[in-house]
Amino acid sequence: MLVKDLLVAMGYGDPYDEAQLSQKPADGGIDGIIKEDKLGLDIICLQAKKWENPVGRPEIQKFAGSLESKHAKKGVFITTSYFTAEAQEYVRGIEKKIVLIDGKRLCELMIDYDVGVGPLETYKLKQVDNDYFLIG
Repeated sequence: MLVKDLLVAMGYGDPYDEAQLSQKPADGGIDGIIKEDKLGLDIICLQAKKWENPVGRPEIQKFAGSLESKHAKKGVFITTSYFTAEAQEYVRGIEKKIVLIDGKRLCELMIDYDVGVGPLETYKLKQVDNDYFLIG
């Protein structure tokens, strides 16, 4: 749910078409599919991992391979941990476009797009209304 809500908030997919994101676990190495835009001109495959250990190259290679089964050229791999240098280097060297989002970046995006977070306090700044005190 978080991944879908975040990507829709970022402008991907169609917020009224939730069927585009699979809720099924382990669907051939792809956790979900979302449209790149509301028209569905291209699709983006998604993989989300709630891990403490780093995500390495083998996991990214499996994900890249599973994009082929969906005829997809783009993917987003999200983890609550982080990616190894080998995993990052691997995605830079392949033809498919895979974006890696680690836990730190995930938190930043959640804050930027107000997904799963809310304001703790709001301050209202005030100034003196000089017209009110004008004696004339």
